[in-house]
Amino acid sequence: MAEYPKNLMDLKRCFATEDACREYLSRLRCPEGFRCPACDHAEVWRLKGGLLKCRGCGHNASVIAGTIFEGTRKPLVLWFRAIWWVTSQKNGASALGLQRILGLGSYETAWTWLHKLRRAMVRPNQDRLSGSIQVGETYSWRGKAGETGTWSGGEDVGGNCSTGR
Repeated sequence: MAEYPKNLMDLKRCFATEDACREYLSRLRCPEGFRCPACDHAEVWRLKGGLLKCRGCGHNASVIAGTIFEGTRKPLVLWFRAIWWVTSQKNGASALGLQRILGLGSYETAWTWLHKLRRAMVRPNQDRLSGSIQVGETYSWRGKAGETGTWSGGEDVGGNCSTGR
């Protein structure tokens, strides 16, 4: 499987089951294989619900512990689809759009998920953009505020970015 699905069909094929989603998370979080956080033992028993029980000390662990998925009652398959949808939106994602696309019964759930995903996508202490920046599309307004003007754009643009620092 590719590291990131190229389209919706890839996503549905690669992450069709809970086990496939957990296996993917396991590969991301433990690329050299799982090690017990309590005793560093490598052998585990796989329990129901995605839990891992260390054969060395009996400690229970999970690949979703410490992630935005921890404590969720919804399937990981649904979370993965939410991630796909949010990251593939060209003009931004809304909680209402997320609720509609996933068939969530509650706007509050969609809002909470969207904010969890947004927080997860932000790197702490990140630098502002600078130097040469490649932009996929840009639109600009030609005209004065309050008057008739024209929109132009849609073309690929490259250019320099100044942060004003």
